[in-house]
Amino acid sequence: MGGELFFADADSNYSDADFVIFGAPFDGTSSFRKGSRLAPDAIREASYNFETYNPYFDIDLADIPFHDAGDADIPFHGAEDVDIPGNYTVEHAQAAVGEMVTTILRDGKIPIMLGGEHSLTVPCVRGSMNHFNDLGVVVLDAHFDLRQEYEGQVNSHACVSRRIIEDITDNYTSIGIRSGTRDEYSLARSRGITYYPADFVEDKGIPHVLAELSRHLDLDTSHLYLSLDMDVLDPVYAPALGTPEPFGLTDRQVLSLIRRLAPRSIGFDLVEIAPGFDSGNTALLGAKFVREFIASARASR
Repeated sequence: MGGELFFADADSNYSDADFVIFGAPFDGTSSFRKGSRLAPDAIREASYNFETYNPYFDIDLADIPFHDAGDADIPFHGAEDVDIPGNYTVEHAQAAVGEMVTTILRDGKIPIMLGGEHSLTVPCVRGSMNHFNDLGVVVLDAHFDLRQEYEGQVNSHACVSRRIIEDITDNYTSIGIRSGTRDEYSLARSRGITYYPADFVEDKGIPHVLAELSRHLDLDTSHLYLSLDMDVLDPVYAPALGTPEPFGLTDRQVLSLIRRLAPRSIGFDLVEIAPGFDSGNTALLGAKFVREFIASARASR
């Protein structure tokens, strides 16, 4: 488990909690900027900035039982270390995350993972699928992540969506896409993968996207897993990222998606913040999104 820093207001004990937060400090396959292994505690620290009351939902997080379980059992190395040692692989990290998610779901709670890199979403989705066989997956991301392998690694952060679609479920939608290889775009078209480019979101608006999404994922009956890769946001809102990509979604657009999708979500992750690349604003935004997810999910009950 992690150290002494815990997410603000996560004061419930585990047995009473409806939501369980945990960290996943791993960035072993990150290919542009390392540092997302530092994000879980940066997000936790930032979470103390906010009031407990959420006026949009007229709900107080102090009244919601949620718990911070610390970090998954991933060896952590200091900020001066550039690489995770070769004897601790992404597969080890995924196994540790999968064990955490399986336990949390088995106990009837909603897991919330603080990444870490996006490769760690795969075991979250796999564990969720084992509990909810009608699972739909929604990924907010700038990148397709549809590569078969990247830099020799099939479980790279650049292969997340490919692993989910081919190995777990094709009941999958991504929102905010604006980067990928020609082959990835061709693959998405040939396989009929549902995705909404950032340009489409900007041109049509979030209400239109949600109306379209409801045709592919039955939001009235399906269980959803929601993954938020923070690079779905334009770097003006979230500059401290592993792979920032211009012309992205606004913070308000992402907030609207969380508020609409959280009530049907049985799991959530927030990944790819590299906190060393700004003065803390991206971690603040990430912490606020986590708090909004909890409030949104709770308000629907």
